[in-house]
Order: sequence, then C-alpha cells, then structure tokens
Amino acid sequence: MDNGAFASKEQFEKLYVDHHRWLCSLLRRKLGNSVDAADLAHDVYLNLIRKGRVPSTENSRSHLTQIAKGMLIDLYRRRHLEASHLEGLMQQAEPLVPSEEVRALASETLSQIDVALHNKPLKAREALLLCKLHGMGHRDIAAELKVSVSSVEKYIAAGLRACHPFASGVGP
Repeated sequence: MDNGAFASKEQFEKLYVDHHRWLCSLLRRKLGNSVDAADLAHDVYLNLIRKGRVPSTENSRSHLTQIAKGMLIDLYRRRHLEASHLEGLMQQAEPLVPSEEVRALASETLSQIDVALHNKPLKAREALLLCKLHGMGHRDIAAELKVSVSSVEKYIAAGLRACHPFASGVGP
C-alpha cells in the first residue's frame, strides 16, 4: 500500500486503466468465460474502493491477484454449496420442492455465511474451504498455505465460529 494514505480517484482510475484488461484476461483463463471474469474483476475493484487504498505500482498485479484469488475461492465455494444443496434435494426419496420462503431463507443464510467468511483473513477462509470443500487434512492445508498445522487449526476454528450462528438456518 502507498504509505497507508487513502487513495485518490485518480489513483483508482490509473490502477483500473493499467490493469483491468490484464485482470479480466487472468480471470477468464481461470473461470472459462468472460462474463464471470468481468463480474469478478469488477468486484475486485469495488473491494479496493471500499478499502479506500490502492497498492503501490510495483505491487499492483500481485495485490490484484491476491484479492481475485480469494474471490475465486468464495465463488467456487458458493457454487459448490448451491450445487450440493440442490443435489441433496434431488436425492430425497420423495421429491421436495422447497417453498419460495425456504429458498429465500437458505439463500439469505448462505449470503450471511459468505459475508462472515469474507470478513475473515484470506488464509482463514482458504483453510476452511480446503478442509470442508476439498476434504484436505490439516497437514496438507498447512503445506498448501505455507503455515504451521496449529495455524491451520486456528484458521479453521475461526471460520467455523464465524459460520456457527447461521448454521441452523440452512436446509429445507
């Protein structure tokens, strides 16, 4: 970050002009389509605007990549949760179509969990997602994130605590 000072409109514009095309291209390769890539790139810049700071010129791309990586993980997690929920509904013995109210409550709960996790540090979100969505063990997660196993345990515990208030609201 540039000396911790809040960024000006011109600094945001320069960052956007200098790196937006590159960021969209990177995300398009990762996501496989330009629509989701453009949406996610937009969210990356909104994230920076909300924070009120821009990275230094030499760190711009690595900083944008780091933010985008966290948002990609969040996107994949949301999609996985939605798909798992729909799959669970389809596998029930008696076809059950949730009411609009139940679907709205489930969607709201998933959004609350998403916000709660998004307020956690990136490594805490990654550790929880790698554990819960990918079934990775603590040692493998520690190696992936380049942290200690005890850090992974703390990250996962923090993520679970953040999700706990919303856990009872999910489901048909």
